[in-house]
Amino acid sequence: MSDDGKRADPSVEDGSFDPAPHAFATKEVASSDASNVDDVVYDAAEEKRLLRKIDWLLLPILTSLYLLSFLDRSNIGNAKIEGIVDDIRLRDYPTATSLFFVGYVVFEVPANLLLKRYSIDGPAAVLAIWTFLFGIVSMCQGFVRTTAEMYVVRLLLGATEAGLFPGIVWTFSFWYRRDERVLRVSLFFGAAAAAGSLGGILAFGLTRMDGLLGHHGWQYLFWIEGAFTALVGILAWFLIPKWPAHARALTQREREVIVHRLSRDSDATDTEKFEWSAVKLALKDPHVYLYALLFHGFAFPLYTYSLSLPSIIAGIDPTFKPWQSQLLTIPPYAFAFVYVITTAWVSQKYVKRRAPFIIGNGFLAILGYIVLITSPTVAGKYTATFIAAAGIYGANGLLLAWPSENVQGQLRRAVSLAFQISGGNCASIIGTQLYRIPLGTIPNKSYRISHIFTIIWLLFGISAASALWILLARHNRRLDERIAERRARGQVVDESKAWREEWRYQT
Repeated sequence: MSDDGKRADPSVEDGSFDPAPHAFATKEVASSDASNVDDVVYDAAEEKRLLRKIDWLLLPILTSLYLLSFLDRSNIGNAKIEGIVDDIRLRDYPTATSLFFVGYVVFEVPANLLLKRYSIDGPAAVLAIWTFLFGIVSMCQGFVRTTAEMYVVRLLLGATEAGLFPGIVWTFSFWYRRDERVLRVSLFFGAAAAAGSLGGILAFGLTRMDGLLGHHGWQYLFWIEGAFTALVGILAWFLIPKWPAHARALTQREREVIVHRLSRDSDATDTEKFEWSAVKLALKDPHVYLYALLFHGFAFPLYTYSLSLPSIIAGIDPTFKPWQSQLLTIPPYAFAFVYVITTAWVSQKYVKRRAPFIIGNGFLAILGYIVLITSPTVAGKYTATFIAAAGIYGANGLLLAWPSENVQGQLRRAVSLAFQISGGNCASIIGTQLYRIPLGTIPNKSYRISHIFTIIWLLFGISAASALWILLARHNRRLDERIAERRARGQVVDESKAWREEWRYQT
């Protein structure tokens, strides 16, 4: 079978998946072991309508949660050019941004294990509580008065946000078939770019309140955005649906169709208990580490860009006023949002590959940084921020969906997604330390040296994507050979598990 067929994940420790124990049986066993899922007949039109209904049930609320989380973690960049560093005598701004990622990395995997363990009926309660908590913590940034207080709050913000992104991607795997997830994850991840545009608009408006009731504009930025996040967290408890088999917004017919189509595609309808053995298996899978290294390479530019863009733009032209720099962050993010969705759509519908787009977008981002470093004009440097944003966000939207398509086993998938984010955010800790002026004894004018480090990390990410592409394609060829051998021996597929025979890695 070709590599663009249905995809799968290994079930054994060496990373090579063998579907035969699950998919194949003798003719006698196959005839007596009927599917546990009743045959449900539906046409493409009904399936399309149902898919759109699922999109409306999930995407608006879950995308809103991630948009707000990204807004709350990155608005410190807007606060910086509004004077927070001088107002609270923040001794080391890069360390304040880095500590967010320390909390994020430490609590990433535990948070997703909690989600798996306490989401029996659905993920609403866990995701809503996390959102409410990081909204409150974000508000607290507006009350800090010292460097130590800011350090503590940023650490707590990272800890409370840790489980949201991988938790939502994991939730998608219970609603969508594997080939449908990449577009939804990219739509959802596009909220990060949208948050950048919205953040610039809000920062421009809210910081105009500077001096009102004796408070700084950046304080209102934290207070209002954090309070709104907490409010949405409360609403999320009621808006996020239960798992498909129990969702009240669905009719019985719709539930049956969802369960049927998922049972023929993945393990989404399996009943899987929490077991530490599954966690250990995930951590023994070499692919899990490659996905983490992949995001490590692309998380560096993702978060340094989002946290530093207002300052980068301010450095492009020293005559820019703070409010101008805030507004100029909006167009690059808006462009990136459209680009992310377009890239994911083409990848899913036409090319049916992930690696080539991830690699191509990596080189596009590198081009943006080269122009940003070398262009002698303000227009050239500002254009470079568009190119870099497109490449960064386009690549990340695809690579963050990749494990959800390839990792089999609900708990293993949850651990793998969390581990990927943890590995990536280790790069964010490093990156935020390297985006400082001066950089040690180096002047680092306009972050030029920092941009060179970003290019190095992007090359690392491109290398990881290339390695995964080669490795997964090799495994797919082995799967084809094993299936051919078993068919030659006269083994047949148990109809209830026929989809396992078609499992192939998404490359």
